[in-house]
Amino acid sequence: MTFWESLCSNEVLVSALTGWVVAQVLKTIIDFSINKSFTPERLVGSGGMPSSHSATVCGLTTSAGLCYGVSSFEFAISFVLAAVVMYDAIGVRQETGKQAKLLNLIMEQDFFKLDNEHIQKRLKEFVGHTPLQVAAGAVLGILLALWIHSLY
Repeated sequence: MTFWESLCSNEVLVSALTGWVVAQVLKTIIDFSINKSFTPERLVGSGGMPSSHSATVCGLTTSAGLCYGVSSFEFAISFVLAAVVMYDAIGVRQETGKQAKLLNLIMEQDFFKLDNEHIQKRLKEFVGHTPLQVAAGAVLGILLALWIHSLY
């Protein structure tokens, strides 16, 4: 079996990667329908609806549970990883996005008469997720893993 055949036969990996790809494409389509313009960064960027991080780790966890059982160490590791990733997406990364939005507003107003040439022009605001975005990503990842499991 070749390297690529071996890689594609790994159901857990395929489930995780499919979750990420589908979430990123959906995120781009949703952004396009709302803003009426295509933003290529949405295809690989973080933040937005649905959470690709959640889709990835929930696809990984669901697939590990289906392939190895929920009492396996593979499921345990992926479950803990999923919990940490989703908690971080809602907590720390969402707060980072709020701070970036505020700092961008301050830089636009130039309250402090800062020399903006020496400061990054705009901070990235799409870094975290709302609980709904994380939940949507989680459901997407789980459903995709169930579908992929039915194909293997």
